[in-house]
Amino acid sequence: MSEVDPASPVPPSTQCQQALPLGNSCKLKFTVITVTYNAEHTLERTLESVASQTYPCIEHLIVDGLSSDGTLSLIQEYVEDNSINVHPHEIRFIREPDRGLYDAMNKAILEAQGDYLVFLNAGDKFHSSDTLQKMVEGLEAGGHLDAEHPMWPAVLYGETDLVDDEGAFLRHRRLQAPETLTWRSFLGGMLVCHQSFYVRVDIAREYLYNMRYRFSADFDWCIRIMQDAEARSLILYNTHQILTDYLSEGMTTKNQRKSLFERLRIMLHHYGFIPTVAQHLWFVVRHFSLK
Repeated sequence: MSEVDPASPVPPSTQCQQALPLGNSCKLKFTVITVTYNAEHTLERTLESVASQTYPCIEHLIVDGLSSDGTLSLIQEYVEDNSINVHPHEIRFIREPDRGLYDAMNKAILEAQGDYLVFLNAGDKFHSSDTLQKMVEGLEAGGHLDAEHPMWPAVLYGETDLVDDEGAFLRHRRLQAPETLTWRSFLGGMLVCHQSFYVRVDIAREYLYNMRYRFSADFDWCIRIMQDAEARSLILYNTHQILTDYLSEGMTTKNQRKSLFERLRIMLHHYGFIPTVAQHLWFVVRHFSLK
């Protein structure tokens, strides 16, 4: 991949853009991954959210699947604005064809250079400007960063609010993050939103998204990450924060029925037939009891 000038036209081929180098003063670096395709109507608030973070050690990795609308112009403007900030963060930009969302996300995982990664796609945003700062302060206060890196928490997780196309608050997410999370927790559904699930980059690289799943590969990915954490005796750290404002009309919600069938297949694979069927019977009972 070649580096490009942020102000120059970007041809429709594989590119990597390094806006500014990041210093080594921070103990922990986040890679925020934004995957885009023709996202001009929702991308701006995501870029503004990353730019507004008070925590300085951020690598923003943007992967675009050759958008044909105004997405590229927004990204170029974002890069230029970042270059004149008093405390700029690092921006890397890849623009090339992909085989869909999860293929682009796999590329991003392999490119990530931070300690933890999170996916914040077009329309999603951090809940507040100090979301990452508070997370790091909590980790430091609990002594979780005192150990050697291989013993840092495998996952950092928290709560999620849902927002509409304009970024306005709709409601808190119905499924709440448990106090103690394990891979078995997801038998009850995806209790932690994908965008509020931060994974150590070295672990994420070992578990790419399964491309056999078109709509719910994130569900399977999170389970496999948590299984690995248990095998390594690593904790899953509850931040006790609302981490993300999530755009409710993502790819999965637009294809809800297909996604639910995929999740059933994933649950059967990871949890077995009897636990999965028993849990779905409980879902049915709960659904009708709430009416």
